[in-house]
Amino acid sequence: MRYIQNGYAKYINIKENRVGPLFQSAFKAIRITTDEQLLHVSRYIHLNPSTEYLVKTEKLLEYPWSSFPTYLDEKILDFHFVNPEPVLSFFKTRDLYKEFVFDQAEYQKELSNIKHLMLE
Repeated sequence: MRYIQNGYAKYINIKENRVGPLFQSAFKAIRITTDEQLLHVSRYIHLNPSTEYLVKTEKLLEYPWSSFPTYLDEKILDFHFVNPEPVLSFFKTRDLYKEFVFDQAEYQKELSNIKHLMLE
């Protein structure tokens, strides 16, 4: 497998005139230390398919690869390994969590569109 992966990476790098691994810096690990961070990360994750234009924001509840419907309907058990209670405990109703998520949908898209302009 290593030879296949390395060969494919070399092929793409030559073809696209680039260097390094194909998935260079794809992930960052940051420890969540506050309740506020937990809530915002949850919202970020649930909005990600919309932010990346995989699905329209209003269709997030129908997107099959998201746990968002599980957070909004306690009868949905598609993701038995998901425990929404730590996040939902900060909201009186599931509808309030839904509002919390959708409230920042457009803002998150705007940030995504300009993130390549940032200097690191």
